[in-house]
Amino acid sequence: MRDGALAAPSLIALACLVGACGSSDELPPPAEPAVSPPVSVAPAGRVVDVGHMPEGVVADPATGLVAVGLRDPNRLALVDGRSGEVVRRTPLPEAPRHLQLAAPGGPVLVPAEGADVLLEVSLPDGRIVARTPVGAFPHDATAVGDRRFVADEFGDAVSVVEDGRAIATLDAPVQPGGVAALGRETVGVVAVRGNVLRVYDARTLRPLGDAGAGAGPTHIVADPVAERFFIADTRGEALLFSIAGERPEIFDRLNLPGPPYGLAIDPRRRRIWVTLPASNELAEVELEGNEPTVVRTYPTVRQPNSVAVDPRTGTLFVAGRAGGELEIIRPDP
Repeated sequence: MRDGALAAPSLIALACLVGACGSSDELPPPAEPAVSPPVSVAPAGRVVDVGHMPEGVVADPATGLVAVGLRDPNRLALVDGRSGEVVRRTPLPEAPRHLQLAAPGGPVLVPAEGADVLLEVSLPDGRIVARTPVGAFPHDATAVGDRRFVADEFGDAVSVVEDGRAIATLDAPVQPGGVAALGRETVGVVAVRGNVLRVYDARTLRPLGDAGAGAGPTHIVADPVAERFFIADTRGEALLFSIAGERPEIFDRLNLPGPPYGLAIDPRRRRIWVTLPASNELAEVELEGNEPTVVRTYPTVRQPNSVAVDPRTGTLFVAGRAGGELEIIRPDP
């Protein structure tokens, strides 16, 4: 472990690192993003207005569109990734916190939390093409082929959706939040209150095992090149590295200069992008070699809770929840 990784922030955090915590009554509340101060440094790149309280963003390499979740009113904004122009707004029954693509070209997976449904929005026209009832408060969703795995945060479950209907409900640790697919075989879910990573076989739907996931995990991304998961331990101020498979394990961590929150991975360029709301920054983590390292940070808009990367161009999109802004960054080579 790097940079004093054994020094856990608290006794509760240490217990959760070793394994799952106790009953739900004994668990700390889920970690939330740090509250950002006013912006003191001009954001990198270009900033455009996108709509009220943007959170959840995903970039589609096939159409060049960027989908952004908006709140009050609840909308999905489709933004031209080159010009920054909002080309369409699709009304939603409830706002999402996370967005993912089912595949390049869409549809966009939209977990509408308060409505207990998974929406699928086609690209480029922004039509809702599927509306599937799932469990309580769907927080995130990922796709493996024609299956969608939905983290039902308040149901302590994962709904499995296929052909427009829920075909299975899988037990999950307390308050499953972020979910990511590793290839066509493995799905990882982080419990934001249970502080646990649970890995499932995407074909048989069998749970493969659990691993303690730090002091307060929130987001997860999958690296198909190294065949591992990366987890934002928001309360623990670190990026965690996990082996996926029959025996999932957190095998290392990279301490960060503040609580991480949003994550985006660019496997082609071997980069993970991590938002740091406490300082209005975006950290660039290089994955090449044996020692993942923060190579630079970029100033962002205020309250940068979400980030996406276009895997075709490497362009970054940071949603600033406080000001209704989308920051477009073309990173240094």
